[in-house]
Amino acid sequence: MFFSGMASLRIVVLDGYTMNPGDLSWKELEALGDVTIYDRTPPELVVERCEGAQMALTNKTVLNAEQIKALPDLQYIGVLATGINVVDLEAARAQGVAVTNVPAYSTDSVVQMVFAHLLHYAQRVAAHDAAVKAGGWSASSDFTFTLAPLLELAGRRLGVVGLGSIGRGVAKVAGAFGMEVVAQTRTQPESLPEGVQALVGLDELLRSSDVVVLCCPLTSETQHLINAQSLSHMKTDAVLINTGRGPLVDEDALAAALKQGEIAWAGLDVLGQEPPAVDNPLIGIPNCSITPHIAWATKEARARLYAQVIRNIEAFRAGERLNRVD
Repeated sequence: MFFSGMASLRIVVLDGYTMNPGDLSWKELEALGDVTIYDRTPPELVVERCEGAQMALTNKTVLNAEQIKALPDLQYIGVLATGINVVDLEAARAQGVAVTNVPAYSTDSVVQMVFAHLLHYAQRVAAHDAAVKAGGWSASSDFTFTLAPLLELAGRRLGVVGLGSIGRGVAKVAGAFGMEVVAQTRTQPESLPEGVQALVGLDELLRSSDVVVLCCPLTSETQHLINAQSLSHMKTDAVLINTGRGPLVDEDALAAALKQGEIAWAGLDVLGQEPPAVDNPLIGIPNCSITPHIAWATKEARARLYAQVIRNIEAFRAGERLNRVD
């Protein structure tokens, strides 16, 4: 649908805070029409806040079939992320509502977080810094002071599950560290991406890799891809890193594997429930580091996301299908 009048276009942002906590300007969006921005929207207020709007923008606020049906003026849903599981696509299609997302905006930032977790484990920078500040180095008899064996990444095997933009980025950086990289992917590329030595099956990847990095999307096939059985295939000194989606991992099984020494360590930026319950089985496990879903959230990545959101809206208004997922 083409909107010819700027003032007639009403846009509602349901949960703008995570994309823009205040360090970006909303002026580009506000130039497109009558814009209302909410930091957060509880489920019971979605319909009320979107009533009469032609466009709704959401990051993690769900727009389900019942809500979409209750919004006859709605013509467009813009997801402020790559994942589109927050929108009932079947209901949107049935009502003729366009849905867009923003792919690949955070690739560099997420790749960076993968190696932040890996280097956190390999070098124990935070633990050593804390020990120095507590007087440990000052009390040492030697010029060098270590809390645990340190690991060199060169020569170790890293297995990437999924070869989208993030998986390819991880492989490239791992190669720069001198790591051997193998990958498992549903879609076979015409040639091996930079840094990847071989494509292997998931079982072989789990059995042979020193580091396993999850870069695949969450689907019905990949939910709990990492479970008790798959964890049992991994090396006892292996590392698991998940910056993808929390439900890729069975958290109870991972907690048990970490406690029992079935694998050495896990670095997670995502959990199955976010924010997590205080009794999440992984919180507090010494050999598991958790960051609060921030891999995507560098200012640079959020600025790219916002810029693409504007382009998606402009393309829709011009009758173009840019990043349409409906």
